[in-house]
Amino acid sequence: MLIGRKAQFGSLTAALERAKAGHAGVVLVGGDAGVGKTHLVAELTAAARERGFAVLTGQCAALGESMPYLPLADALWTALRDPHSAADERAALEEALAGRPVLRRLLPDGEGAPDEASDLGRQQLLGATLALLGELGGQRPVLLVLEDLHWADRSTRNLLVFLSRVLQRERVCLVGTYRTDDLHRRHPLRPVVAELLRLPNVTAVELKPFRPGETAEYLTSLGTGRKPPADLVERVHRRSEGNPFYAAELFAAVDDDELPSALADLLLARVERLSEDAQHVVRVAAVAGRRVDDELLRRVSGLSEDTAGEALREMVSHQLLVPSGMAGYAFRHALLREAVYGDLLPGERTRLHRAFAAQFLEALSPTEAPVPEGNRTPRAAAELAYHSMAAHDLPTAFAASVRAGQAAERMGAPDEAHEHYDRALSLWDSVPDAEESAGMSRVDLEWSAVRSSARAGELRRAVQRLRRLLTLIDPDNKALGAEVRERLAYYLHELDRLDESRAMAQEALDLTPVEPPTPARARVLATYVRTLLGTPERYDEVPAMAEETLRVARAADVPSAEAAALISLGLYIEATRGPGPEVTRAYSDAVRLARASSNMQVALRAFYTEARLPYEMGELAKARELADEAVRFTLDNGLDWATYGINLRFLQFLIAYTEGDWERAGQIADGFGIRVARDVEAIVSAYALFLDVAQGSACATQRLQWIEPLWDGDQWLIYVARGLAAEQRMWEGDDAGALEHVATVLAHCGPANTGVIRIVAVGLWAHADRAVRARRTGDAAAEAAARAAADDLLARARFAATHTPDGQHDAWMGAEGHAWLARAEAEWRRAHGTDEPRHWRAVRDLFDYGFVYEVARSRWRLAESLAERGDRDAAAAEWRAGIADAERLGARPLLRVLHDLGSRARLSEDRARATAGAGGNGGPLSALTSREREVLKLVAKGMGNKEIAATLFISPKTASVHVSNILAKLNVTSRTQAAALAHRENL
Repeated sequence: MLIGRKAQFGSLTAALERAKAGHAGVVLVGGDAGVGKTHLVAELTAAARERGFAVLTGQCAALGESMPYLPLADALWTALRDPHSAADERAALEEALAGRPVLRRLLPDGEGAPDEASDLGRQQLLGATLALLGELGGQRPVLLVLEDLHWADRSTRNLLVFLSRVLQRERVCLVGTYRTDDLHRRHPLRPVVAELLRLPNVTAVELKPFRPGETAEYLTSLGTGRKPPADLVERVHRRSEGNPFYAAELFAAVDDDELPSALADLLLARVERLSEDAQHVVRVAAVAGRRVDDELLRRVSGLSEDTAGEALREMVSHQLLVPSGMAGYAFRHALLREAVYGDLLPGERTRLHRAFAAQFLEALSPTEAPVPEGNRTPRAAAELAYHSMAAHDLPTAFAASVRAGQAAERMGAPDEAHEHYDRALSLWDSVPDAEESAGMSRVDLEWSAVRSSARAGELRRAVQRLRRLLTLIDPDNKALGAEVRERLAYYLHELDRLDESRAMAQEALDLTPVEPPTPARARVLATYVRTLLGTPERYDEVPAMAEETLRVARAADVPSAEAAALISLGLYIEATRGPGPEVTRAYSDAVRLARASSNMQVALRAFYTEARLPYEMGELAKARELADEAVRFTLDNGLDWATYGINLRFLQFLIAYTEGDWERAGQIADGFGIRVARDVEAIVSAYALFLDVAQGSACATQRLQWIEPLWDGDQWLIYVARGLAAEQRMWEGDDAGALEHVATVLAHCGPANTGVIRIVAVGLWAHADRAVRARRTGDAAAEAAARAAADDLLARARFAATHTPDGQHDAWMGAEGHAWLARAEAEWRRAHGTDEPRHWRAVRDLFDYGFVYEVARSRWRLAESLAERGDRDAAAAEWRAGIADAERLGARPLLRVLHDLGSRARLSEDRARATAGAGGNGGPLSALTSREREVLKLVAKGMGNKEIAATLFISPKTASVHVSNILAKLNVTSRTQAAALAHRENL
């Protein structure tokens, strides 16, 4: 099985076909050790044998120059005894060798190779090899494979150059493989490859490491056939960097964090070729990490500048280290560094870490700067923490970790900040005078860790920290207890743990005095009001509590709490009475106030609500302007992984997707990584599915494979990922799979959640398809079941469209919500067989506020409905408009069903070309018209006249006439015979 190598395999098989046609060629296959060259060549030799090639395969060995022409001898000797080759093939080779004693002498039972020093002997052998290949190629094409050319002797390199230059019209394909990571600057094969690649008949194929999805597929093929957990795949891919051999070894040792011994030995063998000084420097570099600066490496190595320089030059030449940045080096592969590091003696490792720590400690000194700028703060603090920890200097590691966390926060790197704070907290009880060393109390350090976790989108981690903090603080300290509980309530709400959130907010409220107004009371009230929005039975309390929050926040001068209360009040009014000037003003005031505060969480929430409202109202241009500004603020402040930072990026993407600017949507989605290991990453990746599914991209399946292990852990992830997975299944014709996803999504959504309407519409699409099929086949029971299921789904959509969470108010929906409800109603009517063009025209018009793709998709159903009623001119107009938009967007699944509709309903204007193409092959079907061929296709599927009529928008009588004409033209007596003929002709 070839994974991630289809393009390269295609290049190789294309060379085979050219050789078979009499155009000899050479392909040089390069790649690092373990990247899969041998496997690719094995697949090629199997393909060559299937095409009738004679296959000669020889391997070089690491024997230096002692055995000239080794791979040629190996290829000839092996081919004479290859059980896979035909007897006549072996006989032809034996006969060809019998007449060429200079080649026969290469074999183990021969007299040895000719004298390489003799020009005549070399010329005789080269000429004999060319003649042998030409003779064999005259009988059947030949594939000659020379593997591991990086070990080739001089004679073999000469042979390779000779054949590459003289092979022209022989039916021969020569393939050579070599390790690119072994071709150091002085390697003798390096100039040979450079020379050969200038020849017109020589091509290069380079094997790159696997991408994440390919690593996942590869690991699945190694195991039980089930996809390994996403975190395991991510870990193996990260450590192996996509190298298949490394990945397989790491996967086999999945429960062992140590590098597998076989893999470590292989990697260390490359190091052992170096000089003693170079081996010392590479060990020092391994302690530094994946990357190290030149000057720092020289200092810690203790070697003179000239000696260290020569050692570095040697390591770069052997491609153990590669230049990185302006003045640094990086290991060519992370596992090489890991192997060298693991081979160090414990004392040696500790001493080197201590030496690095000393360098970075000096770099942090305000008076000295002995290392380059790149090693100064903020990097120096993180490096000092790492090396001090490894050197067992806990006090230094502790202080440096705190400092590194603060530096990472300033740089907008919350993930790194949390890791540093987490290390510091783990050391708190192990170092003397921790509070003095940290420059802050333990509570403050915990708060720093919580803050960085939240900014990194790791809300569960923040919640865990806050719960731990509750156990550390003095129960009598009510102010601190209220503050911790308020933050805990806020993050629990973000995680949709609404009951816990409300209970915690209530506890915080109980701990704060009512009077006088204080900042603490204002913040707690703001969070409490927010929890009420998710509590149906207390929904009507929101206005009064929001007004109370505004009063306290203004009195205590807490703009962030005032902004939060305005957002909550605006959301309540929007949901119960619909948007208006009051709501718009509340959101804009919230943005203004939040900007003035230092509370970034509230600021992001304010930005999001302000930009979301015009999007919901169908005012896309205004929404785009606000969302772009908000995303700039998010990125400038390093908040792209905070909850509302993620939501704003999604909104920006969704606006571009809705407007039909799919190029921009794709550019935004490029930042939504496919390889995910955390819930927050999976959510971001899932957003790109809107575009991937609509375009029929292979990325959709790849994203879903990575998301699937995580998608049951988050309600929003279930909604986005499984909702779009349902739509993908519908495009693939799998209505059962789609309905399974729909059922799961609906089970996790509240009945008054208007977001379910879109999911319901997808489910109704599936049930309508089932009902239509059942009506065509006369299956009354199946039709009744589909109609009943459609009734249940539509009731769910209608309830969500008319109820707020408290069930006491009429819900307000935006432009898109009304359009999706109309889509659901139209699909429900299609399930019942009562849909009419006016229903689909209403869907089209409601989406026409600017949702380009959904307008095109609505035209598909509208054109179909018009064609069913015989209004072909109107159907063709809608069909052409839908085709134009689908083509511009690159919406391949929609384009496919539109083309199918155009063919069935004969809406295409290019009928003449279709008819000519249908009858121009001269086969048994050539007498049929294009329409008769369409009818025959449906006959071959087992359809009766009534089903054919419904599919092709014709009457059953017309379908019967077409079938009779087909039987007569094909000179058959039954539909079964006609169907069999259609299958034989691949119709």
